[in-house]
Amino acid sequence: MATREFKLPDLGEGLTESEVVEWRVAVGDAVELNQVIAEVETAKALVELPSPVAGVVRVLHAEEGQTVEVGEPLVTFDLSTGGELSEPQRGMARPGSDSSAGSAGEDSPEPNLVGYGARPARTGRPARRRRRDVPVAAPAAATSAPAVSANGVASSPSSDGRGERPRSTPVVRALARQRGLDLATITGTGPHGRITRDDVEAASSVTTAPATAAGTAADGETRTPVRGVRKRTAAAMVASAAAPQASVFLTVDVTASMDLLARLKTHPMAGGQRITVLALVARAVLALLPQHPSLTSRWVDLPDGEAEIVRPAHVNLGIAVATDRGLVVPHVPAADTLSLTGLAAALTDLTTTARAGRTTPERLVNGTLTITNVGVFGVDAGTPILNPGEPAILGLGQVVRRPWEHDGGVALRQVTTLSLTFDHRVVDGEQGARFLAELGAVLADPGLALLLGGDAGTATTDESETP
Repeated sequence: MATREFKLPDLGEGLTESEVVEWRVAVGDAVELNQVIAEVETAKALVELPSPVAGVVRVLHAEEGQTVEVGEPLVTFDLSTGGELSEPQRGMARPGSDSSAGSAGEDSPEPNLVGYGARPARTGRPARRRRRDVPVAAPAAATSAPAVSANGVASSPSSDGRGERPRSTPVVRALARQRGLDLATITGTGPHGRITRDDVEAASSVTTAPATAAGTAADGETRTPVRGVRKRTAAAMVASAAAPQASVFLTVDVTASMDLLARLKTHPMAGGQRITVLALVARAVLALLPQHPSLTSRWVDLPDGEAEIVRPAHVNLGIAVATDRGLVVPHVPAADTLSLTGLAAALTDLTTTARAGRTTPERLVNGTLTITNVGVFGVDAGTPILNPGEPAILGLGQVVRRPWEHDGGVALRQVTTLSLTFDHRVVDGEQGARFLAELGAVLADPGLALLLGGDAGTATTDESETP
């Protein structure tokens, strides 16, 4: 029988590995071209993998939770339905396989493994055969270890002895692994018996016996493999440390900005769009950047030992987002071209997508500079660390009411602290301090933004002057 071996493709931006989060198919399932066969987690996002062929799943080469290198076998298909690899995947087929893919004709599908796939041969939702029962271990062993099918892939046994793994989401499975819990021992209270986060939390709180999960010692000490977003974040922080960084701080009375936000909630020109403090600060940053070109320029080392400073045409504004999977920094492309309401909408979409783990790889690289809003955690200020390759990162603290000098007296005012960290190879201390001071002035009096504008490619401030 003709077979095809599908190897894990490069999912974009030079990623070298991915973790199999969830198989959407099992051995024996019939799949169609572009049917989603697995959900994998890169160091940046969750990605659904569509099948490059139409056929029957013969072998799954990895377990859920296993990390697979790009180019390693992922699935072997029987091409019983005559399916063929889409064009870019022909090079990923195993050399010497017992069948060759036919040549693509005029109406061959336009393939793409990530984001969207090839045009299926017929319309309608791809059919999926019911998962076959998988032989499991004896009942006594089933409570402590998952059953293993003939192809070497683990399948958590269910209460009725079938090989079907417990129903749950990737986030819940990750939480269970972190707590050292076997989902097969947890009764789900969600729809159709799905295991929820609350179920895992409840099971974790009542567990008194010594843990037996891999990586958990009898004395309660746990050891969690570093992978996924945490691995990527650690590598980024190490890379960031290579740049000489300096930070400056400024505490600002933003009462006028907060009053403006209150008015915009009901103003017709806002079009019903919710505008947050982050959106207002981001728009002020973008309005000021043309006058401070060093804040959007990055240092690039050249192969010959030389270096150059590169300034992009537009600002891809990164926003640090805390998710269940860890910290990610997606960006809004060409954010400098957006209005305040457009930017507010883009930020809402960015954070929602990031927390769902659906940010595309290209939105997680090539940022220009980043804003991190530590104020949402009730923090006044911090020293943010540069996102590798970017010249600056702005930290926004919480807005709180404090006694403050106002009109020759002391009054309760709404105050926040701004912190700016910058790459000292690209941004001088005077340039960083001047930018932060001007940002504070605009937030203290938003009407000053009317003075900003002109050619975005021309710096109107002479940053060579000494204060």
